[in-house]
Amino acid sequence: MSRFPALVLLAGTALSLAACTAPDRLQRPSAPVAPAAVVQALVANDNLNAVLWVQRSQEYRASALQTWKLAGEQLDRALADPTWTALLPEEGGTHQSARLKPAVVVDVDETVLDNSPFQARLVHDEGSYSDAGWAAWVDEQKAEPVPGAVRFAQLAASKGVTMIYISNRTSAMKDATLANLRKLGFPVADDSVYLGLGTEVPGCRQVGSEKGCRRLLVAQQYRVLMQVGDQFTDFLQVQDNTLDARDALLDKYQGWIGSRWWILPNPTYGGWESAAFNNAWSLPAEQRNAAKRAALEVAR
Repeated sequence: MSRFPALVLLAGTALSLAACTAPDRLQRPSAPVAPAAVVQALVANDNLNAVLWVQRSQEYRASALQTWKLAGEQLDRALADPTWTALLPEEGGTHQSARLKPAVVVDVDETVLDNSPFQARLVHDEGSYSDAGWAAWVDEQKAEPVPGAVRFAQLAASKGVTMIYISNRTSAMKDATLANLRKLGFPVADDSVYLGLGTEVPGCRQVGSEKGCRRLLVAQQYRVLMQVGDQFTDFLQVQDNTLDARDALLDKYQGWIGSRWWILPNPTYGGWESAAFNNAWSLPAEQRNAAKRAALEVAR
């Protein structure tokens, strides 16, 4: 997963009081209340339902289990086909050889590690994302596994497949991240299987938090059978992070999804969110919220 700040905003209009507010925080009015008055009484968080769904819905767990189970069932087919690769040609796919060691490339956050307790902390404390807060969470090493991820990783390792963790956690977070993974039972061949943000790849210039250079580095040593992530950027370069451009990418590569690329659901943050407000994180929260509302397709 590529890290994007978790967004904590004031709601522009009233949301469902039953869904967002405990009874002891806001008494039911005896008469209809104007929306402006409700907004003053109720602080709504964009991430409340998203985090609640990840933590408490059976549907989220089923989706994650389903993804990892089906990916596991594809391993033997990928191993048996010497031409099989999950890398695009421009990222080393044309140079993959059956003589290379097989590997599966996975993102870390919201792909193998579940950080919803960190997101829930922000919601509960009415806080907002910060690099310092995120670094402190990583150091806690309290992330739990995404459902199904450990079983898949252990199955892959039993077949001689190396798990490669390409993350936009920084290179400095390697030790804490690998310790967290090991505690949960994820196979970690050695420290080199973690490629964090800031990893230097000779001859390749990384743009922002894109992972293309690191995928090229992996392609030099491994035949990549699958890539698993929760963001498009876990699979390919996203040159133009707009809603239309992302739709076009999905249309172009949907044949790779469910065979070479496997996507986990993540409603809490991602490029899909910032695409709705032209990636302008410098805008005031109210303006970003208004842009997201404008992007909704409303039934008329």
